Formats: sequence, C-alpha cells, structure tokens
Amino acid sequence: MSEPKDREAFEVAQHETQGTLHWFDLDRRGFLKVLGGGVLVGLSAKELLGQESGRVRGGRELPQDIASWLHIAEDGRVSVFTGKVEMGQNIRTSLAQQVAEELHVAVDAITMVMGDTDLTPFDMGTFGSRTTPTMAPQLRAMAAAAREMLLDLAAERWKAERAALAARDGKIIGLQPGQSATYGELTKGQKLVRVVSAVPNLTPAAQWTIAGTSVPKVDGRKFVTGANQYPSDISRPGMLHGKVLRPAGFQAKLVSVDASAAVKMPGITLVHDGDFTGVAAADAWTAEQALAALKTQWNVPPQPSNQDLFEYLKKNVEAGERGFEHVTGSVDQAVAAADVKLTQTYTVQYIAHAPLEPRAAVAEWSGDKLTVWTGGQRPFAVKDELVAAFRLPPETVRVIPADTTGSAYGGKHTGEAAVEAARLAKAAGKPVKVVWTREEEFTWAYFRPAGVWEVRSGARRDGALTAWEFHNYNSGPAAIATPYEVPNQSIHFHPVRSPLRQGSYRALAATANNFVRESHMDEMAHAVSMDPLAFRLKNIADPRLRAVFEAAAEKFGWGKQKSTPTRGFGLAGGFEKGGYLATCAEVEIDAGRVPRIRRVVEAFECGAVVNPNGLRNQIAGCVVQGMGGALFEQVRFENGRILNPHFAEYRVPRFRDLPEIEVVLVDRKDLPSAGAGETPILGVAPATGNAIFAATGVRLRRLPLAPEGIPARAAG
Repeated sequence: MSEPKDREAFEVAQHETQGTLHWFDLDRRGFLKVLGGGVLVGLSAKELLGQESGRVRGGRELPQDIASWLHIAEDGRVSVFTGKVEMGQNIRTSLAQQVAEELHVAVDAITMVMGDTDLTPFDMGTFGSRTTPTMAPQLRAMAAAAREMLLDLAAERWKAERAALAARDGKIIGLQPGQSATYGELTKGQKLVRVVSAVPNLTPAAQWTIAGTSVPKVDGRKFVTGANQYPSDISRPGMLHGKVLRPAGFQAKLVSVDASAAVKMPGITLVHDGDFTGVAAADAWTAEQALAALKTQWNVPPQPSNQDLFEYLKKNVEAGERGFEHVTGSVDQAVAAADVKLTQTYTVQYIAHAPLEPRAAVAEWSGDKLTVWTGGQRPFAVKDELVAAFRLPPETVRVIPADTTGSAYGGKHTGEAAVEAARLAKAAGKPVKVVWTREEEFTWAYFRPAGVWEVRSGARRDGALTAWEFHNYNSGPAAIATPYEVPNQSIHFHPVRSPLRQGSYRALAATANNFVRESHMDEMAHAVSMDPLAFRLKNIADPRLRAVFEAAAEKFGWGKQKSTPTRGFGLAGGFEKGGYLATCAEVEIDAGRVPRIRRVVEAFECGAVVNPNGLRNQIAGCVVQGMGGALFEQVRFENGRILNPHFAEYRVPRFRDLPEIEVVLVDRKDLPSAGAGETPILGVAPATGNAIFAATGVRLRRLPLAPEGIPARAAG
C-alpha cells in the first residue's frame, strides 16, 4: 500500500443502545486506508459498532471486512485509526491506554488518528456512550493480534520457540543474549495483513497495568497552552469568511431579497440559490456588513410559545409514529387494590446545548475534490450530507474533524456549517470559513426536547410498589423503563409534532425521564411514610443499583442530619447505557427562597474503570452541566423566535454556583467497561428537587425547578 498522499491533512488528523430510540431526521422532527510498510491488522465482524438510534437514514451498511486499524512504523511509532472523535470526553487518552495495554508499548508511543473520513474506517458517530464498550474492544483486539504477529515474526527470525519470547516495552525479547528487536525493526519493509476471525485473548482488567490507571491527558499541554487547533482556528491560504442569511423566524418563507447594495461592496461574493443566501468576504466584519445590507421580506406563520407549550404537546401527538410501549400485568387492578396511590403530572422545558464553540467549518475545493475541516460527532454523516448537497461521488469528499472546544453534548450530529461553507467556497473559488454566532447557535441548532409526563402509581403500606403507569409526551424513550421491581407496569412514549427543532442531548431523554421517575419515587416514599433511601432499596432487585445507592449514602452520611427549612437533603439514582449511579444533594435555601446546591456526592459504576481521574472529571462535568438544567436553564420562545439567544439571557452554571463535588467510583474489574460521558448527569435534577422538598415542603414537578426562586407552593 502507498504512503498517504496528503501528509498535511494527516497531521491535522493527528492534532445506541439499551432500547433507546433516536431519529436523525433533524430537519423534519429532529428527534433524534492508506499506510506505508508495517503491520496492518483487520478484524472481520458482522456488526462492528452499536448504534444509538437503531436505524440510520439511507440504510447504509457497516463494513464487513475491516483493516487499517493499527500501523507500526519503522521507528516504532504506533498509529491507531478510529472513526470516533475527541469531544472533550478524553477518549483519545483512554483508547490509547487500552491499545498500549495489549500491545505492550507506552501511551506516548501511540498517535490516535480520529474521524478523518479518508484515513479511518467508517463509523456511525461518537454518541450514546458507545466508544468505550464498542470501539475499545475493537482496538484492543487489533493490538493483541498485532502483538501475536510480532511474536511470530521474531520467532521466525531467530528460529526460536515462540513460547520463549515476550512482548515488552515496544520490543520482542528472547531468552538468548542479543535476542531483542523493536517492533519497528521487525516490521521494516513488510506489509503484513491478517484478517482476524476470532478475538485474541485480551488482558483481564484485574491484570491491567496501563489501562485502569490515571494516565495524564494525551496532548494535555497543547490544550492548556492554546496550541491545540479547534474548528474556528483552522486557516487556509487565501481563505474568505462567510455569513449566511437566517430567516426572520421558524418556518418562515422568504418573500423577496434585494441584494443590490451588498453586491456593490468590493470583494463580496454573493450566493442566492433557492432558500440559501450567503456572502463571503476577506474578513468576518466585511461579510457581516454585506449581510446587513441585504433587504429581505419574510412571511412568518403564527406559532406556539412557552406559555402554551405543554398544552400544545398533549394536543399534537403524531398519529402513526412509532413510539414505545411496555405493559405487564394490570395497572388499573393494582392501583384499585393499592393501600397508597398517587397520580401526578410533570413538565420539562426545552434547553440548549450551549457549547463553548458554536458551529464552525472551513471548506476548500480543489477541482472536483472537496475537503472540509469541522468539529462534530459524526464526520462520516457530515460527509454524506456534503455528497448529497453537491451530488458528488463519495470518494471526492473528505471531512477532517478538529477537536471541538467546549464539547457538543449531543448537539453537533449535523453538518450545517460544513454545507454552508462548501456552498460559499464553491461560488467564491477560494476556501471559506463559516463560524456561527452565539445567537445563531442558540436559535438554529436543535434543542433537548421538552416534555409532559403523566405518572400513576400504587404501593402497599409496607412500601412495596404494586403499580407503575408512565406516559411521556415528546421527550423520548431513553431510560424510560423503571429499574425498580413493579409487577404491574404500563410505560409509554408518545411522539409529538414539536414546535421547535429538537434532537440529541447528553443522555438523550434519560435525564428528563429519570427526573420524573425519581421525583415520583420520592413522593411515593413520603406517601408511605418511609425514608426515601429505604423505600428505593425495598424495591430494588438489581445488586449493581443497590450498590451505588449504598455507596453514595455512606459517603454522604445519609440520615445523619435532618432537613431544616433552610437546608434540605435529597437523593436519586438510576441506570442507563451500562452505567449505574446514585446521587445525593445538599441544597441551601436563602432568604429570597433561591436554592443553592452546596454539596453533591455521586457514586458511579460502569464496569472496569479505564482511567479513574478521567472518569471523575466526566462525572464532575455531568454534575455541573446537570445543575443548569435542574435549576434555571430553559429556552424561551414565542411566535417562531427565540427570546433568550445569548448568554446574557440564557443562564448556565457559573463558578460561583459550583458545589462541593465528591465522586465515589465503584470499580467492577469483573465486568466489561461501559461508557461514562452521559449517564452521570441523570441524578442531579431529581436529587436537587427532592432536597428542595425536604427543606420547604414544596414539590416542584418541573424543569427547571426554580428559575425565579421557590414558590410558596407548587403549581397544581
């Protein structure tokens, strides 16, 4: 095989599940191998990657024969190729650790090449906490297979017994004096390809020496010194800056556009093609001035607002759309016979992803070849969007992902900025960069779905649950099933025609479903006069869920302090995407009835822990992000317009809001590793709401809980 043709781009490249339903047709509903000499290893697999959605638009099949996962150069450097991308979850480090563990090399000898659609195997995307449970075993298998091949090469070279050889520190070492060769020396000049039909023996987690440790973040110095390049940092020779005309409101129709003033401005490229209008100029300021010079007329139809959102959702269930339904036993009979019964309604507002970096992309045409640098979770899907938009052969389109600063939190599945930059670059005949403004990001990106829940339950006087009925309108079915033992269940997700564009958010609908379930469980605990922890433990059969509740309660000191009118204690737990969590929260209520989260203890178990410090960081990040959605984040909208499209109006957690965060890792080396970038967010909102109730007696059945303080009594 030949050397990579585009070494510069190669260097840039170096720089679902659990019953979840998720739609990628975001516009309508929003719901969401080129190497040099060396060892080349492939694994044949029927289904290489799990998919969060369960279906991919277009029906694209995953590759059957996979090669080019791992390359050992003559100098011993190891390049590892994966379609997964780094979104701030530190997967570059944890994947490198697991390859290093099986290949017996140092982590700093590994270069992770991530998401480049010309250099890496096809991948559906980085979402659903699927990288660790699916990609890590794939790469571990490749590394183990390469190690075994290297042992074979050394045994043949030295005419030695293979069992007498060992792989250690990037070398194969024999018993005889001088029997030592680096991996690069063994592979020099050879092109070895092996299709592995069976997974080699992998190192058990209990024997890990590199995986399972807190290896420092790969390229960490580049991140803290500002040397790392993000999409908005990318620059190309002769590059222009682009701006795109946005509608006056959602579902708006462009009646007319007068571009006469804009086209008179020097150095302006104007593109007006159907619904798309954009400009490109030598700098962003000039492009903004040209955009402002356009005179437009729009027709914006009447649309709902926050004030009537939940009534709207209940009235606009989409007939014929696939939802979710799980029914066992008879809830009606069980509720009728229950000693204690409870019926409540809960609501959740839309919230925005609010990443630090808005969408950004640079597009460059070279003849019929299109290359785009952008940040996002699904580079191969962005490539598909570009192929479709310009009717190009797939082999002529390349997407090179840059690390996405400020992450994406599920908000960058789609390639709008990439397509916009490519359209402007094609017209201008030069590379074009498009960077969305904060207002554009808040307005035209998709949101975490709002929802309405109707919950009915029944229990015996001793606290045993007997009935559970759960209806979710619009929010989604992730983690909709209850982890508690209930003999009679009726659980339903009802798709709704959403008034706003909506899609994936960190943990999808699991956060909202868990908030509702754990709030209702807390209400039931008080209804049967039981301690909330004792009530949950009585209805848990899963030992892993029980273990995290007990671990969090012990660390928190649950039950040692009683709640007061100014300080409350609450807890919540759950399971999603292979991870178990329990969260305890201490909330202070000030004189203005504004809640402040003072302390959070979270116990988390996701099988064998790959990088303890990295996992702690993910959990702490989830807690902080979860605080925003719990207390004050909400998208306000009216008649097709977002009313708070800036950080000045959209409240997110700030440093002054941060509580003391304590993480308890339950490391199960006897279990496969699961992902952990999403599930830890689930417990913050319900634990906070339950703590507020414990202090004030006011039950808040909404998210956000208290954007303007705690009312004297709960609505409804």
